[in-house]
Amino acid sequence: MLEILSLTAPIFILIALGYASVMTRLISQEATRGMGKFIITIALPSMIIRGMANKPLAASIDGNFLMGYGLASITLYAAGLLFYRHVRRASLSDSSMAGLGMSSANTGFIGVSICAMVLGTEPASRGVAMTILVESTLVIPLAVAIADAGATQGEVKFFRRMAITLKGLVRSPLLIAIVIGLLLSALQIPLKGVPLQVIDMLAMAAAPVALFAVGGNLYGLRPKGLLADASIISGVKLILHPALTALAFLFFPGLSTEMRQAGILFAAAPMLSILPILGMRYGLEKHCSATLLLGTVASFLTISATIALIT
Repeated sequence: MLEILSLTAPIFILIALGYASVMTRLISQEATRGMGKFIITIALPSMIIRGMANKPLAASIDGNFLMGYGLASITLYAAGLLFYRHVRRASLSDSSMAGLGMSSANTGFIGVSICAMVLGTEPASRGVAMTILVESTLVIPLAVAIADAGATQGEVKFFRRMAITLKGLVRSPLLIAIVIGLLLSALQIPLKGVPLQVIDMLAMAAAPVALFAVGGNLYGLRPKGLLADASIISGVKLILHPALTALAFLFFPGLSTEMRQAGILFAAAPMLSILPILGMRYGLEKHCSATLLLGTVASFLTISATIALIT
């Protein structure tokens, strides 16, 4: 148990430091948002490229991982959507955001940090590229398009919104980094010397800066009066998502043990940090913010339990 705590404690101490720094006004929340932008646009793309460069294409992208993780995520999203729509009697937009909170992980900030601490940088950088690929091209566009369809009540609007969402994702620095990494692998273009050193330095900054930024951005979120929905979504995300991912991977025996563990660790991370931003367009920012705060705090226990079960 102490060995597991030695892995998870530094992660959540960094989050707590970010929170305390903003709370005491040592650093402004705008500064931590700037750190988050640095992670998404520079550090994490560097980590993705580093994980895919100087390797054959087959070692960069694993079809078994993509199918297993994608199957688990889209199944859980659909289940969450149907549960909120037909059991909780929520609107289609609310139901879609709830399903997204259950099925998409904070991959680029907490997930990659956990995986790097437990398994090392290489599986973390491979895993983060593939989980981002699943979430950015499948789960998030589908959830946003369905939520928009609920807000506009129009079938044509659904497909148009899906096209707009996908068009915006094409410009994502993370997806651009994945494409660059794939080209380097497929064309066997070596990455070495000064460019490799720069990318290595930026990749090393990704995890600690990301965790600090998560803590800073959590300051000011208030779950009061919203704990019921936040508890349901957080419980499903933190317990069922990694469990369903582990189950889905059983259908793909060709997946290595290391990448199987990486996928489960990414799924064990709390919900994606942009959930309140996505929910804002439907008037759900308070619900999404409460869910993000509760899920991040509770993940200290569930992530520790997940590590104990898979290692």
